[in-house]
Amino acid sequence: MSTLSEAIAKIVLDLHPDSIKTISNKLLDDSNASPEMALKNTVGSSFPPELIERFSQALGASRDITNKEISSMFQASSATTSLLKNSSSVELVWTGPSNGIVPIRHTAQILKGLIDESKQRLFLVSFVAYNIASILDAIQNAIERGVDVSILLEQSKGHGGSLDLDSILMIRKKLSSIRIYEWDKTKSEACLSGRVHAKCAVADGRLAFITSANLTDAALERNMELGVFFKGGDLPSHLQNHLESLVISRQLKKI
Repeated sequence: MSTLSEAIAKIVLDLHPDSIKTISNKLLDDSNASPEMALKNTVGSSFPPELIERFSQALGASRDITNKEISSMFQASSATTSLLKNSSSVELVWTGPSNGIVPIRHTAQILKGLIDESKQRLFLVSFVAYNIASILDAIQNAIERGVDVSILLEQSKGHGGSLDLDSILMIRKKLSSIRIYEWDKTKSEACLSGRVHAKCAVADGRLAFITSANLTDAALERNMELGVFFKGGDLPSHLQNHLESLVISRQLKKI
């Protein structure tokens, strides 16, 4: 069971500072208000229910704590999260010939590291996925840690896509609990002949990797590929929100 401070910290990671301030003010204004209801009434129905459940369980184990103290915990956690988000870095990622002068990290190293660091949510996008045993092992480890993993891939020709091989079938055989999406191109006539050509990965709205590399052994290990790795800052959360909004609007369809 999470402690109350841990439960609040995980909630704060998923909320805008204005929402956290609203919750905090509700608890300060009414010492008898239900902290759980203050949270639910602020975050809305799309907020991860498991975070609310952990908060409720932690509250049950902290019966003597006051609303004022809970409010202070939300504020302190929010301030810490803001500092961490503002402490950002951008790193060049490269697979291919090296000049030995400019320090550059390898594509496979960055992608596996991002997956290994994921704690709650992981979303990957690729045109194709093929022969990536070490990456699939890392994703399986993430799933076993409780990470909610989603992947968007191009469909095979047999399912209306453009691939000769069926990456989705391969992924599903290896990772039965992963959430797989396809691009629903019927939402726009202009997109009917389009392809999933984006390649990226994002974890917890905190880490993002945008790359030219597909999820293949050739792209991760041998091809000349270029990418950028973002840690902290606004871009990872913007990318995560964008991908999840495509799911909510059903432009990405679960299969």
